Amino acid sequence: MSNDPTHQFLVQKIVPIEIGGVDLSFTNASLFMVATVAAAAGFLYFSTANRGLIPTRMQSVAEMSYEFIASMLREGAGSHGMKFFPMVFSLFMFVLTANLLGMVPYFFTITSQIIVTFALALFVIGTVLVYGFYKHGLHFLKVFVPSGVPGALLPLVVAIEVISFLSRPISLSVRLFANMLAGHITLKVFAGFVTSLSALGALGIGGAILPLLMTVALTGLEFLVAFLQAYVFAVLTCMYLNDAIHPGGH
Repeated sequence: MSNDPTHQFLVQKIVPIEIGGVDLSFTNASLFMVATVAAAAGFLYFSTANRGLIPTRMQSVAEMSYEFIASMLREGAGSHGMKFFPMVFSLFMFVLTANLLGMVPYFFTITSQIIVTFALALFVIGTVLVYGFYKHGLHFLKVFVPSGVPGALLPLVVAIEVISFLSRPISLSVRLFANMLAGHITLKVFAGFVTSLSALGALGIGGAILPLLMTVALTGLEFLVAFLQAYVFAVLTCMYLNDAIHPGGH
């Protein structure tokens, strides 16, 4: 079981809880979601608690993260989009911290669970729908009617736009889930090769050099992917929020 590359994604109960036939158990996934929130909040608190004119390294990273997301949101949704900054920044920090915690050996990667990423995606799309209808009423439906489309093609284009909109939570969640799942499985497979070959003696140790180098290279790549996936999730969130703020591009 220890060599099974999918065993690391198994959700296990820590504190079994069942209320009215509903399983509300506290699991390893629950534990690492709490740990992710605590780690992200703790980092931001301690890095900015004693701010100075000459920033520390932690303060510099926190301020760079703040400006990075603020700039992304202004470019993606305009100045009116800044009202959603707390939401986008929180999502970015949550996904990034969860991805980085998943790189620690024997830790659980919560973003490799489709239910977690789908819940985040539904939250984003739900926010878009609620704000869009609240702010614009039925005019929000302009998001499904691109300007300049000939009347004859309008029904087809609207149908395509509706299907595209409904597929957003699926694509947003699957992209993050699939990248984290595939990366960790690949990393575990190569690490398993190193362990298995090393047990074969001197010849096996020699043969384990290449898988070891691949494991090191993949580890570095996974850290890059951890950041890129958080970045992509935040960018797409900004783009979707722009539809709620400016439906139809108006």
